[in-house]
Amino acid sequence: MNNSIAARQERLITIVVIALTVVINGTVLALLFMPQMGDAAKDYTYLPKFNAILNGFTFVFLVLALIMIRRKNIVWHRNFIFAAFTSTAFFLVSYLTYHSLSESTSYGGSGVWAGIYYFILITHIVLAAVIVPLALFTTVRGLQMNVPKHRRLARWTMPLWLYVSLTGVLVYLMISPYY
Repeated sequence: MNNSIAARQERLITIVVIALTVVINGTVLALLFMPQMGDAAKDYTYLPKFNAILNGFTFVFLVLALIMIRRKNIVWHRNFIFAAFTSTAFFLVSYLTYHSLSESTSYGGSGVWAGIYYFILITHIVLAAVIVPLALFTTVRGLQMNVPKHRRLARWTMPLWLYVSLTGVLVYLMISPYY
């Protein structure tokens, strides 16, 4: 492939990843300001549990992907990464559905536990926004078999994505008594 085609392909990939990042993170951010559309008489509290289950699946798939790549099993590594993307996509749809239909639930604890909860929540939210472009760029580099760039990105992406998926479960467990 000549350099001008490769450069155009890189620009296109960058534009697509940035566009997806803006759409995904922008949609999540917009939910903070949009009125909820759900029926107040309906119970939507099953969705946060479903979200936590999906986050748990994502965590397991990522751990399995990490194990597979350490064993140099690229095929299964790729399969588990695709499974992690799938469970994350289902999580995103479910999360957006819940937050468009229902008011946010406030944490009811206090003291040290409140501090721990809000630390986990804030780091989870910030890193969830960061992980979107990182995961997309890392996956693209892997699919292109650009191993040096893939590895450089994956050294950051994998631990951050593991943290985000695990803390998603922890946030649910800590707030679930208040639904």
